[in-house]
Order: sequence, then C-alpha cells, then structure tokens
Amino acid sequence: MKTHIGTFLSIGSPAVTELAAECGFDWVLIDLEHGCESEAALPNQLRALRGSNMLAIVRVSAPHADLISRVLDWGAHGIMVPHVNTVEEARHCVDAAYYPPRGHRGVSRTVRTYGYGMRLPEGEMPKPIILAQIETASAVDQAGEIAAVEGIDALFIGPADLSFDLKAQKAARSYDECVDVIVKAARDHGKGCGILVRHADDKEKLKALGFTWIAMDSDLSLVREGFKKNLAAARAW
Repeated sequence: MKTHIGTFLSIGSPAVTELAAECGFDWVLIDLEHGCESEAALPNQLRALRGSNMLAIVRVSAPHADLISRVLDWGAHGIMVPHVNTVEEARHCVDAAYYPPRGHRGVSRTVRTYGYGMRLPEGEMPKPIILAQIETASAVDQAGEIAAVEGIDALFIGPADLSFDLKAQKAARSYDECVDVIVKAARDHGKGCGILVRHADDKEKLKALGFTWIAMDSDLSLVREGFKKNLAAARAW
C-alpha cells in the first residue's frame, strides 16, 4: 500500500496551500475543524491546487451531510471526519459522501469539481476518499468494525484528542496500545492508517508500524517554530 506524505493546513491562506503543492507533498489536509478560515474561504484554497497532483483532503468540522457534499462539490478529493466513534457514524459519513446506490449525495453537474458543467464525468462517478478519525477510547474499541465499513479508506489517529480522552476516561489501555489496536484493525481490513506527526524523527518508526497516511506537522506549527528559531538567533546577536 502506498505511503502518502502530507501536512495539515490551518492558516487558511491560498498562498500557503499553493506553496505546499510546489514543495511536492502527496496530500494536504485543509482544516475546517480547528483551522483559522471559514467554510466560505475553502474554494480559493482548492483553486490554489489547480494544476498540481496533490490530493486535497478537507477535515469537516462535523459529519453534516450538506457540508460533506459541498466540500466535495467544490473540488476536494476526499474528507477527514473527526470523532468517528461508532459503525453507525462511519456509515453516515459514507452515505453523505457517495452518490447512489451506495450513498445519498445529491448530484449536480454544474459544481466546481466538474468544471461548472465543462468536465462532466463519463461512466462511473468518482469515488471520494474518506479518512475516519479515531480519537477516543470507545472508538478504539470499535476500530475493527469501523475499518470494515465499505467506503472508509483509512483510520486516522488524532494524537492529541486520543491522549486526552484516555486520561479523562482513565482508560485501561495506554496510548501506544491503542495505536497498535488501530493499526491492526486497519491492516486486517485492507485499509490505510494515518497519523499526524509532530517530530520528523518519528516518521520511519510509524511507517514501519504500517502507517500509510502520514501528515508531517502543520503550517501553523512550522511558522511558529520558524519564528521562534529566528527570534532566538537574533536575540543572541
């Protein structure tokens, strides 16, 4: 299974999105859950990727069917859905993202993803990429069942939320044990598995575990650390 190397985009700038494409990432996550921009700003970020081969995945703020449909209509290749805790929630995501017969997404041939009617799909409609975030102890318990849902392409670990929930719930499993459970669930069902990586040194270890969707930090974090490093160097003059 191919390893996809990407990054999270939280600033909301089309220029940053375009730069990520120029740098050669395989994919980017445009963040509508914790990001700085609104849904209305999303189309311009997607336009910044025109002409590149980079996959645009949009993390929706919640699994609302109308939001998922609009994001895909605007040209995203797929979605990431936070806090997918049950099989029912996973099936809801697939239902919202897929056209009939698998789902109930409405059809419009004049939306941006089809060139406003200039590039109509021939034959089978395109299949969206769906990344389901596993971020709670209860989601870990159902990771195998969620991975088995047809239409879910990968399980994606949210390290911050999962760590917080395990502590809040006083869960029996450790964070590392949960990671092993999620990776095995994805592998057993032939699905990808992803994670946000804050430290580049962790990449090879995570790849060896079987992660295939790796997000190397976020634009906001990289800018923050760059500012801090440059300021520290300047203060030392």
